[in-house]
This record gives sequence, C-alpha cells and structure tokens, in this order.
Amino acid sequence: MKIESIKTITGASIYSHQPIVVATLELEKLKDKQSREIGNFNEHLLEKFPKLHEHFCTRGRVGGFVERLMEGTHFNHVVEHLTLELLSEIGLAKRNQRRCGGNEKNDSRAILETTSVETTRYIMPLALDIAKAIVTEKSFFVEEKILQAKEIAADNELSPSGRAIVEAAAKRGIPWTRESEYSFVQLGWGKNRHFVQAALSDSTSHLAVQMAGDKDDTKRRLAKFSIPVPDGEIVENEAEAVEAFKELGEKVAVKPLDGRQGKGVSLNLSSAEEVTKAFQIALEFSDKVLVEEMFEGKNYRVLVVGGKMVAASERLPCNVTGNGRYTITKLIEIENQNPLRGEGHEKPLTRIKITPILLAAMLKEGWILEDVPETGEQITLCGGMNLSTGGTAKDVTDEVHESIKLMCERAARVINLDICGVDLVLEDITAPLEKGGIIELNAAPGLRMHTFPSQGKPRDVGGAIIEMLYPNNENGRIPIIAVTGTNGKTTVTRMISHILLGDGATVGTTTTDGIYLNGKEIIKGDTTGPISAKTILGDPLVEIAVLETARGGIVRRGLGYDWSDIAVITNISEDHIGQDGIESVADLINIKALIAERVCANGTLIINADCENSMSVLKREKVKNPPRKIVFFSLDENNPLIEKHLAENGTAYFTKDGQIIEAHGKTKRELIEIVSIGATMNGAAEFQIANSLAAIAACQTIGTNPDTLLRLQNFQNETNNPGRNNLYRVGCGYALIDYGHNAAAFEAICKMAANWKGKTVTGIIGVSGDRAERIIENAGRIAARGFHKIIIKEDKDLRGREAGEIARFLCETVTRESPDRSCEIVLDELEAFENAVSEMNENEVIVLFYDKLAPVLKILEKYGAEPVANFDEAQTLLSASVQVE
Repeated sequence: MKIESIKTITGASIYSHQPIVVATLELEKLKDKQSREIGNFNEHLLEKFPKLHEHFCTRGRVGGFVERLMEGTHFNHVVEHLTLELLSEIGLAKRNQRRCGGNEKNDSRAILETTSVETTRYIMPLALDIAKAIVTEKSFFVEEKILQAKEIAADNELSPSGRAIVEAAAKRGIPWTRESEYSFVQLGWGKNRHFVQAALSDSTSHLAVQMAGDKDDTKRRLAKFSIPVPDGEIVENEAEAVEAFKELGEKVAVKPLDGRQGKGVSLNLSSAEEVTKAFQIALEFSDKVLVEEMFEGKNYRVLVVGGKMVAASERLPCNVTGNGRYTITKLIEIENQNPLRGEGHEKPLTRIKITPILLAAMLKEGWILEDVPETGEQITLCGGMNLSTGGTAKDVTDEVHESIKLMCERAARVINLDICGVDLVLEDITAPLEKGGIIELNAAPGLRMHTFPSQGKPRDVGGAIIEMLYPNNENGRIPIIAVTGTNGKTTVTRMISHILLGDGATVGTTTTDGIYLNGKEIIKGDTTGPISAKTILGDPLVEIAVLETARGGIVRRGLGYDWSDIAVITNISEDHIGQDGIESVADLINIKALIAERVCANGTLIINADCENSMSVLKREKVKNPPRKIVFFSLDENNPLIEKHLAENGTAYFTKDGQIIEAHGKTKRELIEIVSIGATMNGAAEFQIANSLAAIAACQTIGTNPDTLLRLQNFQNETNNPGRNNLYRVGCGYALIDYGHNAAAFEAICKMAANWKGKTVTGIIGVSGDRAERIIENAGRIAARGFHKIIIKEDKDLRGREAGEIARFLCETVTRESPDRSCEIVLDELEAFENAVSEMNENEVIVLFYDKLAPVLKILEKYGAEPVANFDEAQTLLSASVQVE
C-alpha cells in the first residue's frame, strides 16, 4: 500500500464544505477488501489504538467507527480514522469529528476535514504505514513521528493571536483565507480586503513598529509627551553596562534593545556581577543592550486597539508550588504536562524552559534545581513576566483606573500604533499613578493572555481588532455572482459584467478565456478555478465579482470563495463523461450543485426552468437550507414550472411577443426587445436568448438600474464575446466561430442554422478524446442531422487517444446516421478550416467549433473576413423572425 498523491482543498468542494486533505491510495491487494476480511486486523488495530472506540464517524455517536469497523469497512476509511486519531493525540482534532470520506464507491481516496492542513498531510502517509504494518503483523513506532508532527503543527498552525482574530471574523460572517504559514491572513473580499498577521494589521504603521522595536527610542518619545518611563542607557560592552547600573540606582533591568517576547531580559539586578552576566545574555539577542531603572510594583499588560483600551492583565512570573517531595526540576516537569502548556505560542501557556536567565533568577532567590520546596511554598523561577517565558496572566480589565486607561491610550496614540501592547509596572492599577509607569510598548502584542487568562474573565480582543477594521458590523464582503453550467456560462458571465459596467462599479470577471478588470483583460487563459476567483477577490479595486465557475476547478480544487450572493445555473447536459471520475449526468449534477449549495442565506439561485437536470438541483437538502430566493428563466412563458412559481409569488424571466419579460407574481413588465440584442442574431440563436435571460435575471437581482439593461443591445459577439457564436462575412459566404465542444452545443447551433433559408451549412467538428464513446457518438448523430456537410478534425491534445481514432469514430457515426451526408476527415483544425474557407461556395456558412481561437482569427484575417457586427446583413442571412409563443 502507498499514497500516490496528496492534495489540499481549502474551499468548499464536492466532498465537503470545509477544508480537506485528499490522499489518493494505491491499496494493491487490499483494494475492495473490507477490514473484517483481513485476519485479526480489527482486533489488533483497536488493541494498538484503543481510543478509536471514542470515534463518532458518520453514526454521530461514540463507538460509531467501531461499529463500521466490525460490520466491515474499506481501508481508505481506516486510514481516515487513524489520521484523525493521531491528530487528536496532538490536540488538533476531536474524536467526535463526523466528517471523513468513508467512500464505499471508491476506496482509493482517503478524505479528511481539517483546519490543520500541513500536519494532516504529514500524518496521512504515517496512518497508511500503520495500517499496512498491522495487516502484515509487523511492529511500528510512532513516537518520533508524533514529535515531528507536533513540530510541524507548531510551525504551521495559526498562532493564538491569529486564531482569536479569524474566529472573531468568522463569527461576524467576514470571509478569511490564510495566505502563508506565518499567520498571514486575508480578511474580506475586494474593496473590503484587509490583511492581518498575528496582531499586526495592514493599518499598522511601519514607522510605529520600528519605533516600538527600539525600546530607548520609544521611551524618549513617551517622555517627550510627559508619560512616565524608567531612566536608562544604551550600552555596547560590559564596562558600560556596569557604569550605567551604578548611575541608575539600586536595581536595574537589562534588555536587548530591540528584543521581543521577553527573550534575553533579566530583572531585579542589584550587583555589578549580575549586570555583567545579564549583559552577555542580552547580547545574544541584540547588538545593543539597554540598562534601565527597575520600577517597583506589579507587572501589567494593557491592550489598546484603535485608540481604546480593550483588555488588561496582571502578568505573573513563571513559578511552581512545592509539595515537600519533589525537586524543582520534577515540579517543572509536572507543570509542563499541563495540557494548557505547549511549545511557543501553540497553546494558551508556554512550557517552562530551563535557561541561564531562569537559573540566575532562582539562584538570586536562593534556589537550585535540586532543592525540594516545602508543601505550598511558591518558587518564582524567573523574574520575566512574559507568557513566552512560562509566565501566567490574570485578567484585570474591569479594575483599571480611568487615569491609567487614558495614559495607555495616549501612549499608543503618541507612537501611532493601531494595535498596541502597553507594559506597565505599577503599585496598583486600580489607583491613580504615583510610582512606576510604562516600561515598553509592543507592536504585534500577543493576545493569548487576554483570550486565555490563567485567572479571570477571557476578553474578546480578536473581536475588538475586527471591529476596528470593520466598524458598524460590516461583513467585509462584496457582491459575488457565480455562473456555472455545461454551455453558455462564459457568455452569461460576460453579459452580466458588460451590463454591470454601466452602473459605474468596478467589476472583476473570471472566464474560460481570461481574467478581466472593468472589461480589460489582465490575465489570459482558462481562468475558471479557485485561484482565478481569489485573484479577483483579493484585488482592493473590485466592487463586484462575476465568476465563471467550471467543472474542472470545482472537482480538483473546490471553490475560491465561501458564499456567493447570486448563483446562475445555465443548463446541465452530458459532457465530460469519463473525466475526473465522472460516470453519469448525475455526477455532473452533483458537481454543479455545489454552486447552488454555496449561495448565502437570503441570496438568490437563478435556474434554467427549461432544463430538467438543472431543476433537479433544487431537490438537494443543502440547497433547500438555508432558505434562498429562487428565480427561474425560460424560453417558454407557458412552462408549467414558471406558472406554478409565479402563482406562489415568485420571480421569473421569459420571452413573449419578441420581448424579455420580468414577472413577479401577477406583475409583469417588458425589459428589452430580443432582436435588439445583437448576440441573439435576430432572435434565431435561442441559446443566446436563454443566456440573455440568465444575465438579465442576475443583474436585476443585484439591483441594476433597468435602463442599464439596454447595454445588452451593444454587446457585440466579436468584441464583447470573442469566440462565442461569432459571425463573419468571408468571400462569397460566411464563417461562424464557436467554442462549442459537446452534443448540446452542436444541437444549439444546428437549431439556429435550420433558420438560415437557402444556405448550405458546413460543420467542422471535433470531440475531446477523454469523452466516453456514447458521448462522442451522440455528438456525431446530432451533427449528421444538423449540417449539410461535415469535416472532422481533432484537437492537438489527443487526451490518451491515437491520432485519427476519434475522427474515424465520429465519421462512422455520421455516415451511419445520415448516409447521404458528406463526411471528410482533416485532422489538423487550421488546415480543415482554411481548406473550407478557400473552397467556399456562394451562400455557404462554415461553422467551426474551434480548439484555439487566435490562429483561427489569423486565417479569417488572411481571407479578409469582416465581422457581421450591425446585423443589417444578418437580417437577410437569418431570415427567421422571433416568434416565441
């Protein structure tokens, strides 16, 4: 057994709406085998990992997984739960987690919901190795791997400060995405985007951070504004340090000048010898060292956010309490087993480390590690108060005297820090200041002492930072319109964007052909996946996002957004069967339905009422809940679904008497004349009418000015919708260029071509090699019935087929379906098209379903082709008038 590949899907996917890790397994002899069929596997597994008895699995109760195990389950499911158990041992997952793949249809994938992506990616192969070892009855050791997994978690998981902020964002409904392993997070979308990294925001002044990092510079500025700070001197050698100590008084502190987290800080130094040792320690963290007056009193941290105090803690030094039996070393070991203590910032408290500073502080108090304190005797191990050096914290937010609060707020304001940790030493924070003052200001202050105090009330400081960035309960979102379907999604996406540009908003658009900002291409290529969506949603200029969302991106990487305001499903028909594990239309519906499921509560789902497959999406439980508004569109005003929907006071868009109609309940109004929409080619292109209906429905839903809809009249195929149903006058005939690549697209063009009186229509067609044979055969039959002459070409990428294989199969299908049809094979697309154009007959229309647009346009240019843009000529060519009854 082995893992062939492993990938992460951070957005909603067809597997889960939460982040997941997906491992593709090669189970070899164990494929399709169940655990109970392999000797004593179940018994040995539970003997080695008894806490698997606590796993809920999909049964939703303790013991659920063991029930599945005893009934018989596949090995991908075993790998999932072993991974979950190892994550639980580290503290990164709960055993009552219900979501894993447990796929009985395909046991080659292990899937697990997780927010601990990197650690899960590391542990999954380990879980498979363990299962393999139990199957083969070999020994295995996981302790070292678990320690390494803990290190990976410490390096890659969000810090407590980062977690506090994103949890507060999630509570407010503000979207967030992690941008790096260093707690760098994007909050919000588009124009409402902000960045945070731990307790730094994109509003934090770089100059302020620099100043706070220089302790001496900070003190001088505070003193300039009459804020009490300790005297001190910067020193560069031991002699200067001792001289500064003699000048400052009885007790001093020695600190790295630009240190943080209390590293290298020594306190309560009262001799030249202590100062010399402390200088050497501080020198490990900074080239320059600060020797300063030691204020007497209690140590406090006040957090100021957006100019207002939001929390305060009394910081207590690292300590242990004796029991009359254990040495201090043993007491430290026991305290480090506290589940609240971890490495670095991974837990609310940090493990106590035995350092030279700790040993010196103990010795000063008369203790060594081998001493055994009496029962109840408290031993201060280190004078430093930072949680990162083992200290603890007590919440005192409600006790801070008003004058102290104002002083801290003023200090943060003076240095211009939006998120500021103010360190004070005072006799009593509940009384006006008499002695002591501010000893430091901190940029990116740790938040965990406020969110997880050892004593007192936790404070929602993450919420305070979110409120600073998003005041007045803003949710950080911009309108998102997602468009999916088998055909027409690119055109609908472009139509929506074209209309919205008329309202003056900055529109970001992703399509099969590229990414656009306000109608201008910024990236070329197939950009319908999550990376492209995030490109738009991460741009602070964007006010509205219109995202074409295709099957491939959904299957492989999920969605690039969390919720949309509007989703459009244009249609769902047979396509891509045989790709990515897709075996049926039901599989396609399952994929496209994700778009519908991720419409936000009270958002709008726009559905093609003429498409039974699209309508089936509405039966899914995740589409029914939360409640969403449903809007239908149809080419048939008498569609029973439309009539029923309107009777229930719903909203629908349909055609009547050559007009596009908006109806809400019994109220109806005309919006735009169909023949005025150039893309419909005088109304002959029914599929473009359907696309127009979908686009208009989306724009009306978002609140577009009705007059702006008239922009659709100047939506020109060649200019605004290149490569989609583009008509050119060339030689003595016409060329129609379209990206259609499936049976439904062929059928739509053939239906339009049937209206062209007195024209010979030649179809140059091809089908991708990775489609199932029945899909290819169906495409051939439709082409045979719809075109007078057929030329078959192949894409450059044969997708696993032999050259000419698909073309021969298509041609055989055409001949079998319509023996009188001319069917010619010219494998090279450009050769096929150029030959057809050069040999064009009068009144012939050549329809090319292309693979690559740019070289096709060069051929058209070579033969002097001109777009039929104003459709005066098309009125003659396309003689059918619009009659939708």
